[in-house]
Amino acid sequence: MTGRALLDRWARADRRYHNLAHLRDVLTHVEELADEANDPDAVRLAAWYHDAVYDGRPDDEERSAHRAERDLRSLGVAPAMVAEVARLVRLTAAHQPAADDRNGQVLSDADLASLGATSQRYAANTAAVRAEYSHLSDDAFRAGRARIIRALLAGPALFHTPLARSRWESRARANLVDELHALEAGAAG
Repeated sequence: MTGRALLDRWARADRRYHNLAHLRDVLTHVEELADEANDPDAVRLAAWYHDAVYDGRPDDEERSAHRAERDLRSLGVAPAMVAEVARLVRLTAAHQPAADDRNGQVLSDADLASLGATSQRYAANTAAVRAEYSHLSDDAFRAGRARIIRALLAGPALFHTPLARSRWESRARANLVDELHALEAGAAG
């Protein structure tokens, strides 16, 4: 019952990007990076819950963490595992794990791996994200999205694990720069 309810959340019709395909992609990337994690099972569970609640609100990650805590406790999962999963889910709000947080680095990198997709897939992903935020005006969306992209580009690297950096960093930076230019051109136009 818990698994079915979780899958149903991911499969909601209003989810254009943060849907079952995104979940599958994140889980695939977690597996690619699993050797980098201290506790791959905690990362896997956190991947299942990281966008369990997604309504385009600033507290989606916190509400997803609460859902993970509630569900996992009801299933009898060890309290330490519940706490780690919830911590990891909360971490996806900013994708800034500590230098020694291997679990957080793996989840963050797996979640952001789509930034390094081909330019065509990246464009489809950004269109799907825009659809999820259809309640915002174009100006508000452009401003918010540009702020997020600038923050991502301001760091020394988008990805934390060596494997993720080697696979996705270059393409992700190019995608983000291209999108930022398009957003700025749209705001000026």
